[in-house]
Amino acid sequence: MEWNDVRIFLAIARERTLIAAARKLGQTQPTIGRRLRALEEALGHKLFQRTAEGFVLTEEGNAMRAPAERMEQEALAIDRQVIGRTRHIEGVLRLTSFDWFGSQILVPLLAEFAKLHPRVTVELLTDPRFLSLARREADLAFRIGAFDEPDIVSRKLMRIRYGVYVRKGLDHPVAGDGAGSTLLTLNSGFSGAPDDSWLNKKLPKARTLFRSNSRDVQARMCARGAGVAILPVPLADSIARIERVDLGEEPPSRDAWIGYHRDLRHQAPLRALLDLVIARLSG
Repeated sequence: MEWNDVRIFLAIARERTLIAAARKLGQTQPTIGRRLRALEEALGHKLFQRTAEGFVLTEEGNAMRAPAERMEQEALAIDRQVIGRTRHIEGVLRLTSFDWFGSQILVPLLAEFAKLHPRVTVELLTDPRFLSLARREADLAFRIGAFDEPDIVSRKLMRIRYGVYVRKGLDHPVAGDGAGSTLLTLNSGFSGAPDDSWLNKKLPKARTLFRSNSRDVQARMCARGAGVAILPVPLADSIARIERVDLGEEPPSRDAWIGYHRDLRHQAPLRALLDLVIARLSG
């Protein structure tokens, strides 16, 4: 049994299709299918049942999953320990952040970092999902709210203020109770977000017209006159066609946090970027 085949087994178990598993591992679908067949032949058991909903673990596959995940954790620990001892400022550094933070806050810092350390290739994934730092889906993560995973070193980075915005030039931008207004809010995956809850209380008669998991998309819709949006001030300030509306108080602020796995704390590229980000944003 080869470790690479075990990685493929876990990817299929998590993603449920060969296409998604191949995309996750950066391989082709035929290669994934061929390696799965080889693994099943080596073990003498079928590990998956092919169904209309995708690949489902058989009884033998379920029995294999827990030990395979333990193998994965040990292999990843070796990888992190070796990478974490890198002293040269070169290589690949994977970052993950929420969408507008990446474009508005990180891009200027990453441009500065590129001039200081041109031998480091930075990959930035702007994704609402929390990518795994333990599995090295990312090396450094920027999130709204504190980290709760084990073995993650994290710190509060900056306080983010929010405001209520509409398209510039509206004669009557928002009525007192929101009657006649439309709202642009986060989608149901962010149900209960403090800013959206605050806006619904402030404008109880407003109608929700549009939802998105992207603040940047909300801002663009707002600039088109589609409705009222709560936006991070750094993002809104970059868009000329919208203006802030005073509803008597500011929406709740949020904290941005930065985190990385403790095994990477000595990795030179990560330390260099971490020091730059904290110097520019912390406080």
